[in-house]
Amino acid sequence: MKIAKNTVVSVAYKLSDAQGNLIEESDEPMVYLHGGYDGTFPKIEEELDGREPGFQTQIQLEPQDAFGEYDPDLVKVEPRNRFPEPLEVGMQFEGTPEEGDEDVDSLIYTVTDVAEDKVVLDGNHPLAGMALRFALTVKEVREATQDEIEHEHAHGADGLEVIDEDDDDETGDSRPTLH
Repeated sequence: MKIAKNTVVSVAYKLSDAQGNLIEESDEPMVYLHGGYDGTFPKIEEELDGREPGFQTQIQLEPQDAFGEYDPDLVKVEPRNRFPEPLEVGMQFEGTPEEGDEDVDSLIYTVTDVAEDKVVLDGNHPLAGMALRFALTVKEVREATQDEIEHEHAHGADGLEVIDEDDDDETGDSRPTLH
């Protein structure tokens, strides 16, 4: 079966920076609903469209086609007393770029520095500003279920999704841990 709109694609990947340094390698294939549903990067969808299981390729994405350019405005310094103990570099917190702006989506801020009375937070994705190379291997392609098309995301490689009764979020982000 060929990859086309409303097919579910399982693809193994290796992610490297532009110099070839390995960033991440999939243990399990990334599974996404093909056809512009934001399941993966548009350039990857474009490259895989019409392909079949076994297809292999390498593609380089520039920052604007991946996690965007690095935005220095997303770095902020906050008073140390606003954060819990213990606080360490690498910890993450959710917040909006400017407090009180209800129209702005919240971001994940990563603690990049801790001083005696200040904390530096970075709201950029860790891979923002980087050109990325993907080595891709298509593992499986199947027709999407009607449920997957309605929800606009894949429900796993086999089309079965474990339902969490406490979870009424239907965004279903199926991208790899790169986000």
